[in-house]
Amino acid sequence: MIRPLFLLSALLLTTLTSAQEVSPPAKDKFWLFLLVGQSNMAGRGVVEAQDKTPHARVLMLSKEARWVPAVDPMHFDKPSAGVGLGKTFGQIIADANPGVTIGLIPCAVGGSPIDTWKPGVFYPATKSHPWDDMVKRAKTALPAGTLKGILWHQGESDSLPNLATAYEAKLHDLVKRLRELVDAPQVPFIAGQMGKFDDVPWKPEMIIVDKAHQDLVKKVPNTAFVSAEGLKHKGDKIHFDSPSFRELGKRYAEAYWKMAR
Repeated sequence: MIRPLFLLSALLLTTLTSAQEVSPPAKDKFWLFLLVGQSNMAGRGVVEAQDKTPHARVLMLSKEARWVPAVDPMHFDKPSAGVGLGKTFGQIIADANPGVTIGLIPCAVGGSPIDTWKPGVFYPATKSHPWDDMVKRAKTALPAGTLKGILWHQGESDSLPNLATAYEAKLHDLVKRLRELVDAPQVPFIAGQMGKFDDVPWKPEMIIVDKAHQDLVKKVPNTAFVSAEGLKHKGDKIHFDSPSFRELGKRYAEAYWKMAR
């Protein structure tokens, strides 16, 4: 019984440690990233031990708006929240910059169409106001650090006949409004590709939305596109599995570094 008790104690210690509030470093040493979009940004992967292990210099803004060690699930939009791309992204950026701490600001809302990311819009599925709630969290977080980027993953809910063709204009408007909100007109904005799974053919509308994501780089300054080629879903044909979320986090980090250089 000694070994099981030891493992249980270690797990409890990790859980307690990850929930403790942490004082962030000086503003210029605290790099902030806003995580925005729908469920594939929030994360729906199965949580494993590595996802619950904090990195010494990667924090997240908790549901209660406290800075705590970043562990999955970082988001709290739905009970199904799990592993996402944020933690891996943060760890890679932190490892490449030993002198800084990374602060992740989770704001994604599962299922949210891009039209819900506007002031005053209520989203019944989660009984929330995606844009307004994000604004509150951003205003709480930003005074503590320096915003370095906005990560966006969304589009499935707009891949419909009556919505897809209008998506590009709405995406460009969203980038503009987000940059105005954070008073950073040149802050990097990175958009991720929707799942391109071998066993899930894309509808014509998804191709339209995907083109808007890919063309963002050519039409809006300081933006990047992250491919989802070769990644897998977790069995539901919509959400990435845990290894794919971690790989997606790596790809976001690579895209960020190309822009930062």
